Amino acid sequence: MNSFVIEGGRTLSGTISPLGAKNEALQVISAVLLTCKPVTISNIPDILDVRNLIGLLEGMGVDITREAPDTYTFCAAHLDREFIESREFVARCASLRGSVLLAGPLLSRIGTVNFPQPGGDKIGRRKVDTHIFGFMKLGASAETQSSLCATRLTSPAEGLSGCYMLLEEASVTGTANIIMAATLAKGETTIYNAACEPYIQQLCNMLISMGARIDGVGSNLLHITGVSELNGTSHRVLPDMIEVGSFIGLAAITRSSLTIKDVSIKNLGIIPDAFRKLGVTIEERGDDLFIPAKESYVIETDFDGSIPTIADAPWPGLTPDLLSVMLVVATQCRGCVIIHQKMFESRLFFVDRLIDMGAQIILCDPHRAVVIGNDHKYRLRANKMSSPDIRAGIALLLAALSANGTSEIGNVNQIDRGYERIDQRLNALGANIVRL
Repeated sequence: MNSFVIEGGRTLSGTISPLGAKNEALQVISAVLLTCKPVTISNIPDILDVRNLIGLLEGMGVDITREAPDTYTFCAAHLDREFIESREFVARCASLRGSVLLAGPLLSRIGTVNFPQPGGDKIGRRKVDTHIFGFMKLGASAETQSSLCATRLTSPAEGLSGCYMLLEEASVTGTANIIMAATLAKGETTIYNAACEPYIQQLCNMLISMGARIDGVGSNLLHITGVSELNGTSHRVLPDMIEVGSFIGLAAITRSSLTIKDVSIKNLGIIPDAFRKLGVTIEERGDDLFIPAKESYVIETDFDGSIPTIADAPWPGLTPDLLSVMLVVATQCRGCVIIHQKMFESRLFFVDRLIDMGAQIILCDPHRAVVIGNDHKYRLRANKMSSPDIRAGIALLLAALSANGTSEIGNVNQIDRGYERIDQRLNALGANIVRL
């Protein structure tokens, strides 16, 4: 198991560019199963979760050509039904969170799929009810397969049929899965309370370029008119907004001046403004962000002078994937803030490691933490710790970079699942991170 040894307290400088968005890449790569024609996707990040999904598609019989380090052409003309029905397929899906996105395309394309409870981060319950209920609304039947620890989904003989559905939650992966299943269903599907993140918009735009008929892209009300087949296309993945937010946090917590290049500002939503609430100055220069170094970051109070709350919410609200980073940044700001993680009940448990480093944090319950910033008057202490998930892992790395002394973070394979060559890229800015 890999680990990082980090020398804290170094000031960074320079320019860094976000790579392709992990969450979008997992969706659009899964969508190649909807067509027999070649689909070329560029700006794919070379991270563990994406590599594992590509390997799974290869095992399913998808012909894959790597055109460039970040560009692949996929052709799913001949799927291996025997492998897709196998216990090995279910086991590999169960170890990869992104595999959940294969269910919609396979159900629509071949009429059946074994849908296991997917793996991934251990951040609390991650239900797949939205996916399964959506498929059932389209006419699929669901049967528990105890021997496989999976749910077997089967389309009716005549195929899936469009319908109206109101989603109980605006699940991003649930919405993506239902969209992909509905593109080849008969008739019109209406999805209300659909997730509308930029990644969902990108998926819809890619499907439209393949011949799908989708109206309402960018809203929470989608209308999908099924077509008989889809064509090939070319598609480019957006820059990862989570990397952009992580690099903003990196500049702030190390009191460094950084330029983040080619961020696709229009797709960042309220992320820059959320960091501005923590006192971070962010200048927009074309499609780049410049974060100047400051000695002190003052948390903005609410208009009535009360302690502010930073909380996650469905798009266009703040993504939950950045709350861990914002919490760490707040420990070194001046003032107090409440971090409210609504979606996952275990995602804030990593704060115990920060408290061991000297951070002043009160964990109120599994969803809320009060952070009392010490304004860099008391540097965090170096610590030996382990990364519990992708986002907590990057937050702990930022804490270690600002700490006094040398820290060690184990289980950094979790960080590698979401951040490509993060140690090398930060070392290029002046960090000192050694991978063991």
